[in-house]
Amino acid sequence: MTLPPDADAGPKKGIEVPLGPPTVMVQRLSVHYRVASKEREGEHLGLGQRAARKIGWNRTVTVRAVDNISFVARAGESVGVVGHNGSGKSTLLRVMAGLETPTGGRVLATSTPSFLGVNAALMPELSGMENIRLGLLAMGLKPKEVKEAIPDVLELAGIGSSVHLPMKTYSSGMGARLRFAISAAARPEILLIDEALATGDAASKARSEARMAQIREHAGTIFLVSHAAQTIEEMCTRAIWLHKGEMVLDGPAYETARAYRWWAWNIAKGETTKAEGLLEDARARLRATVVHPEDASTDRHVSRHSTGT
Repeated sequence: MTLPPDADAGPKKGIEVPLGPPTVMVQRLSVHYRVASKEREGEHLGLGQRAARKIGWNRTVTVRAVDNISFVARAGESVGVVGHNGSGKSTLLRVMAGLETPTGGRVLATSTPSFLGVNAALMPELSGMENIRLGLLAMGLKPKEVKEAIPDVLELAGIGSSVHLPMKTYSSGMGARLRFAISAAARPEILLIDEALATGDAASKARSEARMAQIREHAGTIFLVSHAAQTIEEMCTRAIWLHKGEMVLDGPAYETARAYRWWAWNIAKGETTKAEGLLEDARARLRATVVHPEDASTDRHVSRHSTGT
């Protein structure tokens, strides 16, 4: 159920933290691809097109998963990314992680981002403990560091004795919390999280919030994708709202998340005209904020992706 933005006692002010130098710069980033469409429009097709349709050739359409997005993220920021299904949230993170190639623009980063997705590669046949050891080693920790980090990972994951069971027996929430705990243990400079913190009880959520605060304090940058705007509002310093691949708003987390929640609330009620007005209001606020990613220093930045545009 979609809650109205003022239905909870959430924070009225966002998290404020001191910011460091740029760690991630996204410059005019686009991800477009063509897919087959079986939309019925035979009455508009010519004779040759109808013949092609009969032998299996389908009409194709361009999907703009991410469309000309630019922003700069700095050390100490937690950047939430909100939007409905298909808005481009996960695609954006995958490009930033180097897992997908853009069709335009580029991503610059000071270090290789650590990507934590709902399908992050752990071994389902192995126990949670075995996956912890393998995951920490894969992230560059030495055997001694792995041994020292395990108690912290177990506490953060909060899965109890289930750590000795195969991962394939875990619920999606348990697996997500374990992946987050493993990724956070390495104290990455840039951590990308896709829907991992929207599960679990209040205690699990509190532990995740505390760990994100620790990462920020160590001058890390966090990106968190979530359908739950309230999670973004509570855990992030800043938020980006994506809609059909377009960035419609970028600002303080509590302002952006609540603007998105108002829009989603009206969509859920069928108030499409009002929702469209809220979307246009958000676009107008974004246009009033001039973003020049190229103005930030790129001396320490390495290109994650570049198409030469």
